[in-house]
Amino acid sequence: MQCKHIKIFGMVQGVGFRYYTEKIARKYNIVGTVENIDNYVDIYAQGDEASLGQFITAVTDGASPASHVEDYAIEEINVDHSWKKFKTI
Repeated sequence: MQCKHIKIFGMVQGVGFRYYTEKIARKYNIVGTVENIDNYVDIYAQGDEASLGQFITAVTDGASPASHVEDYAIEEINVDHSWKKFKTI
């Protein structure tokens, strides 16, 4: 089990990015959160290593068809066993 904090920069607000991120999270059994913060989207994602890798690839490639990811930052953080699902904040 791994947990990542991901910041996605670019045209990622107002284009359905959070909705598609949540949909991708469900596909890969990822738990955590996604939320708009100022000029980026903030994601906390937790799951097994392979699924988390696929989730990160899908999100950083541009979760929604109308989005354009210009940059992203990923840091590993401690696993949070209280997360039971993935939700949009």
